[in-house]
Amino acid sequence: MTTLDLGAADAAAQPDPRRWVTLAIITVAVVIVSLDNTILNVAIPTILRDFHTTLPSLQWVITGYALTFATLLIIGGRLGDIYGHRRMFIVGAALFGTGSLIAALSTGVPTLVLGEALIEGVGASLMLPATLAILSTTFEGPERAAAFGVWGAVGGTAAVLGPVVGGFLTTNYSWRWSFGINVIVTPLAIVGAMLFMPEGERSDRAGRVDVPGALLIAGGMFLLVFGLSEGGIYGWITQIGRFTILGTPAWPQWLPVSVVPVACLAAVGVLFGFYALERGKERRDQGPLFEFGQLRHRGFRYGLLTTVVMGIGQFGLAFVLPVFLQEGKHLTAERNGLWQLPTGVFVVVGAQVGSRLTRRIGVTAVVRVGLLLLLSGFLYVAAVISGGLTFWSLLPGLMLYGTGVGFATTQLTNVVLYDVDRDKSGVASGANSTARQVGLALGVAIIGSLLTSQTTRRAVAGVRAASALSPAVRLRTAALIRAEGVNFAPPAGTTARDLVTLNHVFLSAVGGGARVPLLFAAGAVAVAAAVSALLPRVDIGAIATPAIGIDGIDDLEALEVRGNVAAALLD
Repeated sequence: MTTLDLGAADAAAQPDPRRWVTLAIITVAVVIVSLDNTILNVAIPTILRDFHTTLPSLQWVITGYALTFATLLIIGGRLGDIYGHRRMFIVGAALFGTGSLIAALSTGVPTLVLGEALIEGVGASLMLPATLAILSTTFEGPERAAAFGVWGAVGGTAAVLGPVVGGFLTTNYSWRWSFGINVIVTPLAIVGAMLFMPEGERSDRAGRVDVPGALLIAGGMFLLVFGLSEGGIYGWITQIGRFTILGTPAWPQWLPVSVVPVACLAAVGVLFGFYALERGKERRDQGPLFEFGQLRHRGFRYGLLTTVVMGIGQFGLAFVLPVFLQEGKHLTAERNGLWQLPTGVFVVVGAQVGSRLTRRIGVTAVVRVGLLLLLSGFLYVAAVISGGLTFWSLLPGLMLYGTGVGFATTQLTNVVLYDVDRDKSGVASGANSTARQVGLALGVAIIGSLLTSQTTRRAVAGVRAASALSPAVRLRTAALIRAEGVNFAPPAGTTARDLVTLNHVFLSAVGGGARVPLLFAAGAVAVAAAVSALLPRVDIGAIATPAIGIDGIDDLEALEVRGNVAAALLD
């Protein structure tokens, strides 16, 4: 071999000097995606007042994002394999920034849903899988583990700080800056990616994208979530409210049956169609979105079921507590975020402690302990939530909740992937992420509906029973509460005496109304704990090296980091 050839070989063996700049760019992208999952929670009450809307309408911002992300997550990874992960990162970042701009400038719920739930959701589903793939191909050996460690630490920290940052911006500036940050950062990330990120190679096993499957699961889940969230407005069986789309009647008013049961039945039909399609694709080896055949594995079957059911209840606290603290306790958004900061801190602590405990008591045992801690946290908060709630009386519940999330959600990924076929572990991990997001979407729909209906019912009853109010004030206030729900505020001109009475009645109603969805969330977690008894025993040493859920990545350390961050992102 000539000297020239040796020099060329040495140069080829040298790691790419741009790799640390690439890590910095990816870190910025992970920060904005992680913040986006938690920064908006404390701003919900403020947005309710600004848009003069209802909680069931606004919950579609969160539910829609979860559904979009869940539906396209696996497809986002496959598109990266087909067209290149750097290209998908750039496209995803551009969509994410565009959606943020639309959300920041939104004048109502429809444009907010378009920007945040749809466009940002699509962008995140393309961008986040690409970050993992790019790190896997850019770094080698110990540097790869260090890079994934930075990915996880930054993502977890950003998720923890989300409510604090959101509260600060909402109180001192505007909730719109929660999206405005992304509008500033994403162009910088795009330019950095074009200048410094290696282009990478495309996978030889990319296969086709299951577009029909994605459309069916998205349509079925949309119909199901719509039915579960809108039953209190349009009627569960009998029609009690007029269903309109953009002000245009969309359901015959003369029909006695509500649109809700029809939507639920249609959801069952569409989801069955998804099942039939995916089973057919699986038999023909055509790259299905979800491989139902893998459900023959006990860990995968009951692990996914535990994930979905736990996801239904897990988000209850993050959705209910901000509404109670701001609408009932009248805290500012900034103080609201500070009150909830311990939750995120203990998610991170629980993830680290739980990871170490797996070597002593096993992975499955850590999951079960986490579910029991999570259940205890819900029951504690449901017991203490009232008008006299203080930060210190709430803190034990937040500690139990956060630690439980850190224990359970991080290690469930290991259980789900424990016994799947080795060559199917990538799709299985993607299915795990999808199941978590589907559970979250269903949970938001049910919990939001319960919070609205219970608070409204209790507030109306309390106003009617308030002898200190005149009959005219009781009648007018009851009608206003029915119209505004949890974002009710006494109208201008209310006397000081009536204001004291109404504030007391509404605080009591919000406390009682918040307790019901918290107990529902506790029930969902209790069911998840019962299902976890069916999980196989999994020891950390027995886990084969699986994929991370995106084709072409097979690093166990990356999988563990991803699990830790996923828990923080969903808190």
